[in-house]
Amino acid sequence: MDGSVTGEEFRTRVRDWLASAPRPEGLHDYGGTPQLADVPAGRQWHRTLFEAGYACLHWPAEHGGRDASVLEQAIFAEEAARAGVPRQLNIVGPDLAGPVLMRYGTEAQQRRHLPPILRGEHLWCQLFSEPEAGSDLASLRTRARPDGDHWLVDGQKVWTSAAGAADYGLLLARTGEDRHRGITAFVVDMTLPGITVRPLRQLDGESKFNEVFFDDVRLSGDSVLGEVGQGWRVATATLGQERLSLGAQAVGMFEALREVADAARERGLLDPVLEDTITALWTRIWLLRATWLRAVGTDTELGSSAFSVLKLVSSEVYRDLGDLATSALGTDTLAAGHPLLRRMLVGRAQTILGGTSEIQRNILAERVLGLPR
Repeated sequence: MDGSVTGEEFRTRVRDWLASAPRPEGLHDYGGTPQLADVPAGRQWHRTLFEAGYACLHWPAEHGGRDASVLEQAIFAEEAARAGVPRQLNIVGPDLAGPVLMRYGTEAQQRRHLPPILRGEHLWCQLFSEPEAGSDLASLRTRARPDGDHWLVDGQKVWTSAAGAADYGLLLARTGEDRHRGITAFVVDMTLPGITVRPLRQLDGESKFNEVFFDDVRLSGDSVLGEVGQGWRVATATLGQERLSLGAQAVGMFEALREVADAARERGLLDPVLEDTITALWTRIWLLRATWLRAVGTDTELGSSAFSVLKLVSSEVYRDLGDLATSALGTDTLAAGHPLLRRMLVGRAQTILGGTSEIQRNILAERVLGLPR
């Protein structure tokens, strides 16, 4: 981006463009992960972003990006949330797979995969978590065994976002016995024989997550991303980018708080005690947003412990929003179809997805306070 442009000037430019940009029918802010029905509109929207120069802002110019600063990326995420649109097709391709391919991929892999990600033509999923390897990812059991110049993959992944619509996946599989050095990363064509995707239906009615089964899936030798045994390093390099959306989440939290207040007022439940609770949450959301702006405004590294603080705080504020909706309105009022139902159900999930609150506390204890493992 032009270094002479200030953050607020960039915000104004983005806000004006988003207000006038054509939107495909059915487009809505589905967050980092589209459901199957969201994908056609999401692809069209990403193409619009690409043509306007707003796709993959953080990518280097040599790969079609804009070399945007962390602050500019964060501003775009927040303004997209304010406009009610996704900031890109999904998080895995542009934010995770793309940068990892630039760092560890061969020239052939980069030529094949980066341009379709940039244009929104290929949707990616992340094949990391397993039934017994979530927070403890190094205990994964999905195995890739050599077969001549190919690899055969067997195992199961779970909580895989957008797997049912994905064209490609970023896979971690065990190729050796060492806990960390025995893991290898692969690029997987999701149409290969032997791959079965089963949607997981959530309590809120959505099916953003999936189980993925591998049954003697045959991968070519050039599917390895990086070197054999380098998968743990590849995996850690993918973490952090999703923290850019924390400020965008604050926009949604303010809206959720307004919904709770309006619903309580309609039912005659907005008494002084509830008003105090809403005000306290409103203050916490503003503090979250201010801390986020301070972190991204100094171009803090995305792997910094500062983002673990933000992740922990945002998760627990989101949880408390869901609890507030339940306690203030009563579970009997949050029947199917009620706009606050999803807020209530998703609140608890926020303390688990993207790194549990317990894991964030461990990171802060070890890296900031210097406590023993």
